[in-house]
Amino acid sequence: MEQDQGGSRQPAGSFSFVSTTNGTPLRPGTPNTDRNPFGDDRIEPQGSQQAGGLNPFTSPSVSRPASSFGSSSALGGAPRGQRYFHSRRVKKGEVEKPWLAKVDPKEKWVTILPVLGIFVGLAISGILIWDGLRSVVKHKYCVVLEDNFETFNTNVWTKEVQVGGFGNGEFQQTTNTEENVYVQNGHLFIKPTLQDAALINKDNVLNLTADGSCTSKLSFDCVAVTNTTAGNATIVPPTKSGRINTKRGASIKYGRVEVVAKLPEGDWLWPAIWMLPVDETYGPWPISGEIDIMESRGNNRSYAQGGNNIASSALHWGPDVANDAWWRTNVKREALHTTYSAGFNTFGLEWSQKYLFTYVNSRLLQVLYTNFDEYLWDRGNFPAANSNGTRLEDPWSQTKRKNTPFDQKFYLILNVAVGGTNGWFEDSKSGKPWLDSSPNAKKDFWNAQDKWFPTWKNPALEVSKVSMWQQCDGNEEL
Repeated sequence: MEQDQGGSRQPAGSFSFVSTTNGTPLRPGTPNTDRNPFGDDRIEPQGSQQAGGLNPFTSPSVSRPASSFGSSSALGGAPRGQRYFHSRRVKKGEVEKPWLAKVDPKEKWVTILPVLGIFVGLAISGILIWDGLRSVVKHKYCVVLEDNFETFNTNVWTKEVQVGGFGNGEFQQTTNTEENVYVQNGHLFIKPTLQDAALINKDNVLNLTADGSCTSKLSFDCVAVTNTTAGNATIVPPTKSGRINTKRGASIKYGRVEVVAKLPEGDWLWPAIWMLPVDETYGPWPISGEIDIMESRGNNRSYAQGGNNIASSALHWGPDVANDAWWRTNVKREALHTTYSAGFNTFGLEWSQKYLFTYVNSRLLQVLYTNFDEYLWDRGNFPAANSNGTRLEDPWSQTKRKNTPFDQKFYLILNVAVGGTNGWFEDSKSGKPWLDSSPNAKKDFWNAQDKWFPTWKNPALEVSKVSMWQQCDGNEEL
């Protein structure tokens, strides 16, 4: 190193650090903690030098933007040199505002048009709502039946006693005993039970005409036989249940019906709330019609056709059994996140000359809606002849009423059927233990009771209230 007057020097590019008074000497490469380590205590113009040599913390000129020189530091350093940027304030009145001097007459419509559009939209909505409410048919109704089941009212309800399967090949004997139909704690119960095993395991004849209890005039509905001869599978109905109706005590022609009920739980149970005509004015079933307010199945929701989570409504109508057009007027409604056997629901019907609909819990939750806006014969699109070549005749249109045959008095039926061979439970679905076409159907069902009977946890149709109203505003055809 060379000595120079006034102190030592180091070659250009080297660093020199001087310790503060009484401080610890600094080693080369050690930052001086007595000053801002970012070099912002003093910001020099590009290329400036401090006394004693170049500022070792100055950013290389190529790494600093030109705007960084002469600007104030984020760390609060005082700027040096000329300030290139400073704020200005425009004095009031110096800026021209021509839009204040002369207003564009079209500008006001920017506000007027949207506001006007809102008011017009609200007015149109109000008119549509008013017109919709005005067009809703509001009939006057008169009470025909309101039963809270303090007792079983035999003046209203009739217990049907039969063994013939009611045209569906059902597997139950309906009884008039309190084993299957009874009132308890203000509720009506229609409960299926097992048949007496002795009537099935031995040769027997179950004759309902002997004691006069049979409610049918057909011997097939009143007599059942068990034949244990090898190869013969004939048995009496393997279960017992109940079926009651209001034919003697309450019927309506147009009006409303509501039944508050909890549906049964158990495999192969078939609960129903439905109506039949008091008189077969137009001919035998289904010519005179049938109204199914609610039908369901006791199987759980995993059942292939839908179990007690599904409520179905339908109308049956047609010129003969083979041409029943029920499938044109059949709708299902699924319970929301529950089943209809989990609690009570209101199953309702509203019926007039111009329409008929069913609902669950609210008239807004409609299941089936049928508008009588054309003759049912035309709606059915029936063939000219049935399968045996017999010509089919229109039994309804001569009335000149488009709702025929649903223009007569109907009565209410409540029942719980068990099984059947009419297809309500489809073959080979979810372990069904019988075939509809088999002569052994009832016996096969009986022999499989170890599988289905344990599922009958709550097999009763439990009803808390039944109400029927007649339309009585003077516009009905009485």
